[in-house]
Amino acid sequence: MFSGQDRRGRLVELQHELRRAQAATPALMAKVVAGACSRLTLPSGAAKAAKIDRLIELEAWTEAALALVELELPQWRLRRLVCEEGVWLCSLSKQWNLPAWLSDSAEARHESLPLAILSALIEARQAAEPLPRPAVRSVPQCGVGPASPVEVMCCDNFA
Repeated sequence: MFSGQDRRGRLVELQHELRRAQAATPALMAKVVAGACSRLTLPSGAAKAAKIDRLIELEAWTEAALALVELELPQWRLRRLVCEEGVWLCSLSKQWNLPAWLSDSAEARHESLPLAILSALIEARQAAEPLPRPAVRSVPQCGVGPASPVEVMCCDNFA
């Protein structure tokens, strides 16, 4: 399904696929579950996973997307869901009682309501993923090489 990518790469690819999609399908929902959902396999989420599977079988896409958000992002809440000029805006937030500009939020727009919700879920997942950190050295290194006219000097006070 995903060609040996890291988790962040899978989420980006999944986000692009959701943007290109016109409507939710069982195959697309399966990709979202495989690429972005990790709590469905936990024993504590077995009942909710069965409910989500049933909603997907019934093609209740909006309810399935909302159930996925509830299961996969327990700290996040639906903050805003509005249709503006034929495009759905879904906003998820960690702190729903704070002003929108102060809280951590994930927003997505799509012509299809369930795909807007799923896109916001993916965006929240991307925000939760730790960024790759560059190797931090405890001692700063100076670039001494044949092309750099740098002289290294000891500045310690031994007195």
